[in-house]
Amino acid sequence: MKNGEIARARNCYERAVDILADDEEAEQLFVPFAEFEKCKETDRARCIYKFVLDHIPKGRAEEVYKKFVAFEKQYGDKDGIDDAIVGKRRFQYEDEVKKNPLNYDNWFDYIRLEESVGIKERVREVYERAIANVPPAEEKRYWQRYIYLWINYALYEELEAQDMERAREVYRECLKLIPHDKFSFAKIWLLSAQFEIRQLNLNGAQQMLGNAIGRAPKDKIFKKYIEIELQLGNIDRCRKLYEKYLEWSPENCYAWTKFAELERSLCETDRARSIYELAIAQPALDMPELLWKAYIDFEISEGEYENTRALYERLLDRTKHLKVWISYAKFEATAMEDSGASDMPEAEVQELLNEKKKLCLQHARRK
Repeated sequence: MKNGEIARARNCYERAVDILADDEEAEQLFVPFAEFEKCKETDRARCIYKFVLDHIPKGRAEEVYKKFVAFEKQYGDKDGIDDAIVGKRRFQYEDEVKKNPLNYDNWFDYIRLEESVGIKERVREVYERAIANVPPAEEKRYWQRYIYLWINYALYEELEAQDMERAREVYRECLKLIPHDKFSFAKIWLLSAQFEIRQLNLNGAQQMLGNAIGRAPKDKIFKKYIEIELQLGNIDRCRKLYEKYLEWSPENCYAWTKFAELERSLCETDRARSIYELAIAQPALDMPELLWKAYIDFEISEGEYENTRALYERLLDRTKHLKVWISYAKFEATAMEDSGASDMPEAEVQELLNEKKKLCLQHARRK
């Protein structure tokens, strides 16, 4: 080099690379080689930097990355600079996931980096490496973050890669992996079913949700399955689902109420009333006050004031809560107005209301 023999100097470097490429301290050779080339042969220098970064251990690559980034800033274009910066970040993430492969946040960051680059093969490779790190303990709290790797993977295949079969396979493999006899995730079942619906595969979605109810029943799954069947107009299937829902969770006042509301919307008043009766007869309920209120409101809306009074009396046999008495009194006042008092002169109506309120108050005091 001092004698201006550029070709001979390059030849020496190339021979050294052939012989010492696998040496533990090869970067001490590669970096001067790249700097030798960068003045006139920038493409060759770039290739040398990339070659060394691919071949030296990650623990010794940080200094080389700094030189490579500086090289790209001086001689490269925007894409080259971005590529160098991405390479440096990729090196950092590789180091982090190697140190702690069960830190899923590092995997998410690494995946986002590869998705921003947009090379499908690399994105899939990182996803596959990430999901291979299954939590060591079969406890849900250890899986809650991990399961989102699978969810993001499936969504990537569907929305970005546009590979529907691969997305379906990701959902299937995820559901196989989860130990459903110990815990499950309603979210993955629902996302899988919704994916099938987007693919116009209604039978597949119904089968998926049916399997979910059979293997890992949850409130969210029942609610979504019923909502889907209702939108499709499958009333008989909705009824069967409500029956299974209540068989699994007989104390669930929400399910009883929604079942009765469904029947009422179909003008099946007797069926709705029977459901309410079955509900209040349950030995244990999670929110009995809401169920009783729904039943009372149902009878009021049907104009069945005697049935409503009977319900209030039955409720008062179970509880003497002040709110029940107040609600009962308000009902009596409203019931009188709805039973024809509104056709009377205003003065008489007011007088009747006052009398009725007095009677209700006296009744409450007697109780």
